[in-house]
This record gives sequence, structure tokens and C-alpha cells, in this order.
Amino acid sequence: MDLKAAARDVIFRAEPQLIDLSHRIHANPELGYEERKASRWLCDLLAAEGFDVATGICELETAFAARAGSGPLHIAICAEYDCLPGIGHACGHNVIAGSAIGAGMAAKLLADELGITVTVLGTPAEEVGDGSGKILMLERGGFDGQHAAMMVHPAPADIIEASMLALASLEVHYHGKAAHASAFPEFGINAADAMVIAQTAIGLMRQQMRAVDRVHGIITRGGEAPNVIPAHTSAAYFVRSRTIGDLEEIKQKVLKCFEAGALATGARLEVIGGTRPAAEVIHDHELAAVFRRNAESLGRNFISWPNTERGTGSTDMGNVSQVIPSIHPLLGINSLPALNHQPEFAAHCATPIADKTLLDGALAMAWTIIDAAQDSKLRGRLTSRVYHSH
Repeated sequence: MDLKAAARDVIFRAEPQLIDLSHRIHANPELGYEERKASRWLCDLLAAEGFDVATGICELETAFAARAGSGPLHIAICAEYDCLPGIGHACGHNVIAGSAIGAGMAAKLLADELGITVTVLGTPAEEVGDGSGKILMLERGGFDGQHAAMMVHPAPADIIEASMLALASLEVHYHGKAAHASAFPEFGINAADAMVIAQTAIGLMRQQMRAVDRVHGIITRGGEAPNVIPAHTSAAYFVRSRTIGDLEEIKQKVLKCFEAGALATGARLEVIGGTRPAAEVIHDHELAAVFRRNAESLGRNFISWPNTERGTGSTDMGNVSQVIPSIHPLLGINSLPALNHQPEFAAHCATPIADKTLLDGALAMAWTIIDAAQDSKLRGRLTSRVYHSH
């Protein structure tokens, strides 16, 4: 049997279902850990295809594992399906979900022939940052027993090994004391001033930051009224760097900036998060090369991303890649000048070009699984160690 032709046939037959799934998720955006519709739609489709589906795994309502086959080589295909606040699927997680389902369906058909077990993992809340879905699932056994993990991600262009930065997310609160802003300001403690001082300190610190470091955030609460000294202000901040080690260093500097705001104003500082950061992605070069060959045979054209040393975004797939051989290629949807996390990019993620990218990603992953299973040296390396959380 021509296994790659068989995989293509599975995905070709499933094309209407996969595109419908992608468009439904796109039209019904759900925030991280709230993806009840998307999770249910994915699970229903996988169950109808004969997968053994477990929902609500790892104490996460919208996480799932759909398993097929019983062979000794265990491959995980990661599906993402959360959106961004306010701008919907501006990172194309609807495409990621469709590709994962398609690749899983093809791998299931061939599981016995290849001697593999395939698990489609529903991994919620990738956009959350600290303590996102894959991070918690790793801690709680969701990736136990697996030898390799893969997913694809839509982008403006095809990039096989994009640099992905380590990331910590911080929720920052200043607690001051309210007072009449005109009549009795001296009796207040201005929590908004504390935030301004912290942001100024971060801005001045940028001259001493490495080129790859990133610090960016938003004010989520600035006060109640202009004639009341703000008693409570809050912000959400992301801190990024090349590696987990570098991230800890820059995070400590950022925390000092927030402490400066509290010291100068007398407000009390409260920082939540930063304890479960996303790690940098370690690409498995051999698996990535196999994927690249398969994707190029479908007409994909991989480029060298400008300024790769500066990094791009971040993903909790990085945490998976630290312990399991993983790939996270980007596949283009011809969106330029629109880029990820722009509303215009969200609009591109439900177009015929994005649908074609979904199918290419599914088939390239399925063919990569076939090649990995049939290459005795690669298969031996992958099965030589297996991940266990405890």
C-alpha cells in the first residue's frame, strides 16, 4: 500500500469537514479555558472517526486526548483553539485545530501498518502565557508516554524553525488610598502614580536590555474617577527573552521597576504570575527537515525569516519541546501586510488560502509521521526515551 497516497485520500475525503470545523471555530471565538464549543466540536469529530476520546483531562475542562492505535512509537499532534481578546482568531488557532484533526485522521488509518500510537491532544489557552494549557498538561501527565510532538501554525510566510522566545506573564496591582483629588489629596496614596513610575522605569531600562528582550503590557485598571485619588490600579505585562535563564534575569529587573513605583508612592505592590513561564522552542532538526521535505513537495516555499536572532512570538509548545522532540513550523497564508495578532490577520484565517494551508499542514504532518515511523534510525532515536511527568 502507498501509505502517503492513503493519507492524502483520508484528508481529501475529510476536506469539507475540516474546513467547516475551522470556519465554525473562527466564527465563534472563545478565550483560553473557555473554549467549550471548539473543544466539543473537535471531540465529536474525532469520536465519530473512531478515536478513543477522553475529555476534561489534566483537570482542565476544555482539554482532551483522542487516541488511536497501539504501536510502540507514540506521536502527539497538538490542537489549539483559543482566541485573543477583542480580535478573535488573529493567530489562526482555528487553522491549527483543523490541521491537527486532519493529520490525526490520516495517522489513525495507518497506525497498525506503521506500528504507532497517535494522540490528538486538545491543548487550551495557549494565548494565556503563564500557566497556559500545555504547561499545566505537562505537569499533570497529559504528555506522559509520548515520543514526539508536532503542530503547525499559520503565519504570513512558510518558516520551518522560527525563533520562539521564553515568556512570563505578570498581573500587577498597586493598592493605595482614596481621597478627594482636589480638597484632600494629601490624605491619599496614588496607585496610578505608582504605575506611571514603574512604566517610566521600564522605559528607561530598555537601553540596557538585550536586543532580543521584550517587555510590553497594558493598564487594566487606572482609577475610578478623575476627582478621586486612585486607590487601586492594575496592569498585565509580558516579559520575554531568548531562554528561560535569560528570562529570569530580565524578569527580576522588571520586578524592581514595579517595586520602585511602590517605594516612591507608598502604595502596596502585588504581583501575580510569572511562576509558570513559557519556554523557548527547541526544534528537533531531523523531524523539521522531514516535515520540510514533505511540505515542499506540496508546493510550500520556506524562507529565512528576517532578524531571526531577535525572535518572534512565544508559545507553550516550547515547554513541550524541552522534554519531547517537537516541531512547530509556520505555514504561510499570504496575509501580508497583515501580521499575527492584527484584526486583518484574523480575517485572512478563514479564506480559501488559509483553508489550503490547513490541508497542507495536515498532510505534511501525516507524511512526516509516516517517514518517522519507517526510518529505523529516526524511529530508534525517538523511542529511546519517553516523557513522564513524575
